[in-house]
Formats: sequence, C-alpha cells, structure tokens
Amino acid sequence: MNLKDARALVTGGSEGIGYAIAEALVAKGAQVAIMGRDKPKLAAAAEALGALALPGDVGVEADAVRVTAAAIAGLGGLDVLVNNAGFGHFLSLVDMTTAKFEAVFRTNVTGAMLMAREAARHFIDQERGHIVNVGSTSGLGGGKYSTAYSGSKFALRGMSECWRAELRPYNIRVTLVNPSEVQTAFFAKLGRSQELSEKKLRPQEIADAVIGALEIDDRGFIPEFAVFATNPW
Repeated sequence: MNLKDARALVTGGSEGIGYAIAEALVAKGAQVAIMGRDKPKLAAAAEALGALALPGDVGVEADAVRVTAAAIAGLGGLDVLVNNAGFGHFLSLVDMTTAKFEAVFRTNVTGAMLMAREAARHFIDQERGHIVNVGSTSGLGGGKYSTAYSGSKFALRGMSECWRAELRPYNIRVTLVNPSEVQTAFFAKLGRSQELSEKKLRPQEIADAVIGALEIDDRGFIPEFAVFATNPW
C-alpha cells in the first residue's frame, strides 16, 4: 500500500506504541485519526501529530460504531485500522477477580472485535483495506500472573486468524504484530518499575515494523510477526 494520502485510524493512539505508529503514518503522508479515552491527552497528541482526535472507549459498542463512522467521515474514507488499544491486570490465578479479568477482555478482545467489525464493513464495500492488530509475545506463550493479559492476546491471535480467513476474498489484509517488552508507560500504570535501557525495544521499532508490513505491494501481505530486542540484557 502506498501510504501517501492513505486514511488510517489508530486506537490507543495518544501514547506509546499507538502514538509511534500514528506518527510514522503521518510521516509517510497518511491522514490519521487517533482514538483514546483520555480526552486531554488525546487532544494534545492529535495536535502534535496533525491528526484527528476521536475520543472513545473501544470496549463500548456505541463508541466503536461512532468513532469508526467519524473517522470515515473526517478522513474521507478509511484504508487502515490499527487495533492497538490494550492494557493488563497481572495477578496470580487465585487473586484474579472477575471484574479485572473481564475488564482486560473487554478492551483487548471485545474492543478489538468491535473496531475490526466496523472497519471491515467499510473495507468489504470498497474491496480493500488493512487491519493491523497489536498483540504481544505474551500471546505466543503464557507466564505467571498473566492469566488475563496473556489470555486476551491469545484470543486476539485466534481472532486474527479467523478474520484473515474471512476477509482475504475481499482483498483485505489482516496482520498481527507481537511485540516483546517495549519501553512505554504500560508498566508504570501497573505500579511496576521498568528500567530504561538503550538495548530494549522502543515504540519506534514497533512502528517501523508496522509501516513495513503496510507498505508491501497489495498483492501480498504479512500475516503475523514478532519483534524482539536483539540483546536486551
């Protein structure tokens, strides 16, 4: 896909990986809308990027419908959806609560489905489009205290395979990117320290990889890939 003048909607676009992807898309000449729940942060990010700010919660069906429609109207169409919004609660199995488990799945799984559903309806009509789902290497293998988060990313991986099977006949590509640990505010929000290191992944590396997957000629696509730090130790 030629990204110049392409229309893209990035969820969770006000910070971290989502912001980096939006920034990279803008640098390529794309028209970008970003979605997020924190209105002041979203507005500031949109102003810095020159993007369209669309406040909303991916896990709320009415918001998903409204924001996708607003992106299509505001950008004059839609070519790319980046399903990036996500978070986690990291607790042992015996300490996990139903509320926290369901909150993670509401954003990471139901939210991704709702946004993809709305975008796919538009993509099917125009017989082209690209959905990029931001997963995690936690969706490739489970670990301690990751019942909710890892489980949600396994689910996203499964949904990506289903959408790929359904949508390829309409020239719609579905790509799943699985980053390893990335230096973002993700862990700080959980009260977990993360030592900054020149060796660890930054959001920019994930954004670069996503741009590469988007830019290959439309006759082919990358179904899934992981991004690891070369030597994070």
